[in-house]
Amino acid sequence: MNKRVGYIFPGQGAQYPGMGKDFAETFAVARETFEEADDILQESLSRVIFEGPETELTKTKNSQLAIFIVSAALLRSFQTQFRINPAVCAGLSLGEYTALWASGKMTFQETLLLVRQRANFMNEACETVPGTMAAVLGLDGPAVLSAMQNISGVWVANYNCPGQIVISGTEAAIIEAAASLKIVGAKRVIPLQVHGAFHSGLMQKAQDQLKPFIERAPLIDSPIALAMNAPGGIVSDLAEIRRQLILQVTGSVRWEQLIQSIESNGPHQYFEIGCGKTLAGFNKKMGFPTLNVEKISDLEKIAHEMEACTL
Repeated sequence: MNKRVGYIFPGQGAQYPGMGKDFAETFAVARETFEEADDILQESLSRVIFEGPETELTKTKNSQLAIFIVSAALLRSFQTQFRINPAVCAGLSLGEYTALWASGKMTFQETLLLVRQRANFMNEACETVPGTMAAVLGLDGPAVLSAMQNISGVWVANYNCPGQIVISGTEAAIIEAAASLKIVGAKRVIPLQVHGAFHSGLMQKAQDQLKPFIERAPLIDSPIALAMNAPGGIVSDLAEIRRQLILQVTGSVRWEQLIQSIESNGPHQYFEIGCGKTLAGFNKKMGFPTLNVEKISDLEKIAHEMEACTL
């Protein structure tokens, strides 16, 4: 493999009942990961992951934990099959915590417990401060910000890829912003089915509650780089990693900038590890090759490409 490798991990919203079940049935290390997580959490979250119901799985307090656990189980399985070490790890929103663990900067148990705090605080914020999100197609970040500058209660939540921005805020503000965005040329403004207004000022209480837990989190240095959402680039200093984890709760996810920053150090082959193909889609629009590890069959495809020396 000539290119450097990047592991990337999905965030909340990618979950579905049954995710990771084929890995648990095939790989002992995956099955043991689900069992380990159940033991640490002292609840059978794996049952909800495998069987649902979907209404229970999609609750923020469950979905964030579930996505982290599934991504970890899939990564451990992937690494038993391929000796591919990453140069950098990154994740979208919640996926940043998977990247934190995968880059060797925190143990599985400590990361899982920190994700539980984040999930609980954000779940509470969603319940007490209602909000929503919408995807804006066809405009860049500056145009979106300009169109919304006089509207209170709305923020840019995600810079996903060229031509795709996500906004977040109160329902009334989102409706008002959608009208303004269409006037200035947005092709579509699509309401998202989400639990709340993530990456907005409506998450401030959750950020404040999570802060002391992040400040106490036992981070360690590692040789694998970590690219982070809020600054949109690689962060090395442990104190700065803590600060950016805190800011991420209310701050924008700068995925497009993050990937561009990674690429500035040379071309990478990306592996999206976990449920869904959202990040691969974003990367494709930017011209960066990304392979998925979501199903057992994906491992067979990767093995075939490696045999063909295309990786």
